[in-house]
Amino acid sequence: MNAKGIQTLEYDKIKHRLATYVQTEMGQKLVAQLQPSSNIDEVNHWLAQTSDGADVFRLKGGIPLATLVNIKPYLKRLEIEASLNAKELAAVGKVLRATSEVKSFLRQLASEELKLEQLYQLGDQLETLPAVSKELLVAIEGDGHVTDEASPLLKSLRQQISVTESTIREKLADYTRGKAAKYLSNAVVTIRNDRYVIPVKAEYRGQFGGVVHDQSSSGATLFVEPQVIVTLNNRLKQQQAAEKEEIRRILRELSQKLAPYTKELAQNAQLLGQLDFINAKARYAHDLKATLPLVSSANDVYLRQVWHPLLDQKTAVRNDIAIGKDYQAIVITGPNTGGKTITLKTLGLVQLMGQSGLFIPAFEESRIGVFSNIFADIGDEQSIEQSLSTFSSHMTNIVEILANLDERSLVLFDELGAGTDPQEGAALAISILDAVGAKGAYVVATTHYPELKAYGYERPETINASMEFDEKTLKPTYRLLIGIPGRSNALDISLRLGLDPSIVTAAKQLTSQDSQDLNQMIADLVSKRHDAEENAIEFKQKLRAATKLHQELSSNFEAYLKQKEHLLETAKKEANEIVAQAQVKADEIISDLRQLRLAGGQNIKENELMDAKGQLNALEQPLHLQKNKVLRRAKAKKDFHPNDDVLVKSYGQRGVLLAKVGNHAWEVQLGILKMKIDEADLEKITAAQAEPKQKNVVVRSSKTSHVSPNLDLRGKRYEEALTEVDRYIDAALLAGYGSVTIVHGKGTGALRQGITSYLQANSAVKRFEFAPPNAGGNGATIVYFK
Repeated sequence: MNAKGIQTLEYDKIKHRLATYVQTEMGQKLVAQLQPSSNIDEVNHWLAQTSDGADVFRLKGGIPLATLVNIKPYLKRLEIEASLNAKELAAVGKVLRATSEVKSFLRQLASEELKLEQLYQLGDQLETLPAVSKELLVAIEGDGHVTDEASPLLKSLRQQISVTESTIREKLADYTRGKAAKYLSNAVVTIRNDRYVIPVKAEYRGQFGGVVHDQSSSGATLFVEPQVIVTLNNRLKQQQAAEKEEIRRILRELSQKLAPYTKELAQNAQLLGQLDFINAKARYAHDLKATLPLVSSANDVYLRQVWHPLLDQKTAVRNDIAIGKDYQAIVITGPNTGGKTITLKTLGLVQLMGQSGLFIPAFEESRIGVFSNIFADIGDEQSIEQSLSTFSSHMTNIVEILANLDERSLVLFDELGAGTDPQEGAALAISILDAVGAKGAYVVATTHYPELKAYGYERPETINASMEFDEKTLKPTYRLLIGIPGRSNALDISLRLGLDPSIVTAAKQLTSQDSQDLNQMIADLVSKRHDAEENAIEFKQKLRAATKLHQELSSNFEAYLKQKEHLLETAKKEANEIVAQAQVKADEIISDLRQLRLAGGQNIKENELMDAKGQLNALEQPLHLQKNKVLRRAKAKKDFHPNDDVLVKSYGQRGVLLAKVGNHAWEVQLGILKMKIDEADLEKITAAQAEPKQKNVVVRSSKTSHVSPNLDLRGKRYEEALTEVDRYIDAALLAGYGSVTIVHGKGTGALRQGITSYLQANSAVKRFEFAPPNAGGNGATIVYFK
């Protein structure tokens, strides 16, 4: 990227403001190295990082990072097996603690399903080194102090030092508070040469003995170590020396433990610096009220209500700036102080920000390009040292620009061709614009020359523009009007200043009406293009919102269907459980009724019991019945008629309709039985599906294939066995068996007697007898049915 253009557009001021948001030395270094990129993938990558940072800042207040120093020099010393001092180890420890905190923070964001494109990848690369980190945390405090917990010996030495110091102070206190205080110039205990002393008046030097370590500037006071504490001071010095040696050993040991992890520590420091840099970009964007720009690979630039980032947001005028789609050159004409130069700088500086991965001061949905170079020739660069005039200075810069630009360059010319003869300057300006256009570059130029207005009309992919002027206040509004060339406004200003209206009218008649009409037409076209662009952005936003709403509705509807299915299945299961309980209760009642019958009670017919049981079975809901609406409608259309062959679904048996006995019930012949069946339990079948008629028609259960000809009751209790016999006889009758065998064992004979009584009372039993001796004898009974 062109260094002179970057300097001219004051890009360094943006970096300086960004640096105020950085908390680490590594982040400061990244800000200092920041440069715009001409690689579109790199620009998109940087912007994605900033977008992640902005999301985290908006939701969580930013990534939690402490103030960190650059530990790279310390790591180099570790690599050569040198030992770090306590403050250096504390700095490394802070990096490790920050690593753990940031990794935990990002893990928490992931658990909350916050979508971040880049930050998770950076977090995954962090190495926490928990064992070493814990040792550093225990041994070294943040300010570099080595704690008592660093080693048992250090703790013991410090306790000894504390005891010795207390003893010394107590002994010296006898001098400062006792009778000897009159010999002191000040009743205090102080330290000289790392030894405890007292200030003694010079004339009483001999009162305390010991050693003189210092004297006051006047010589009136001597700092004396009394003889009574010399030994204690010596002991204290030895203990302090031992303490220092133990601290050196601890620091050496910690340094050795860190040495194998220098690469991981360096990577952590670099990643934390990068996260700090992303954090800073997000915070700067928030304060600037900047937005994420779209990136156009075709350099189709459209900045919506953009303002200069170095101006006060409250007073800065916002403009729409577009270049690259319908035109690649803009010629801005008009008087001075109208805002032409600031418009050039805004376009250039905002492009540099976007290509650096920064959010831009513009409305959402703004688009930037990715230019290979941004050249700027702006301002008065007269050099006295080089004896260059303003014109010469500009021309030297333009020559360099023309020599280095390509079809992906953006060129900004301020007052092109100024500083020389107007006629020659205008011709030179047109030729320079042609040269830039010939290379396919993008250019925005400001000028005073009216000849360039015609250039804007005549050249392809070129458009005129001007800065708006308020005719009422006679002041510029600093708003850019693309498609409208600048006007001098001389006639309107003259009229407002009191010039005779007839003179102004005559002057207007001399101006070209065609030119005015053309200006108006171009202004209308540009206005319509701007409206179309804004409408397209609005429709795109609404489409995104509608698509998101559609996806949410589809997802919710799917969830509703699943929940509905689940609730139906649950309801059916619960209903079946209730029916099962009712069946158990019904079986118990039927058993009681049969016991009454056996005891000579009421005569209850077997078919009535079967009918009651069939109605209970019909209550059960099939769990996996397919919901085929077409089949259901087809079945509903089938009318039942007498003599139709039907399937009774609850019994799984085929029968013949006899007569309708209600609105939704039929009398059905099931073998030897006639039963009243609800229509919902009937299914019409064809004659081919029906079984061939036989002389003896029997009713078969849907579980026929599961009924055994033998029933084994051995080991079962009396009541349970009789209930099972009752069910078994019913099933055997439905299965069409002629005879069955009930194995009850010999035992006490109670079960055998109960079964005999039951069989005697059962009208369906023709006869029964004990099995042959080789088949169980009186331990089994063979039952023959009618």
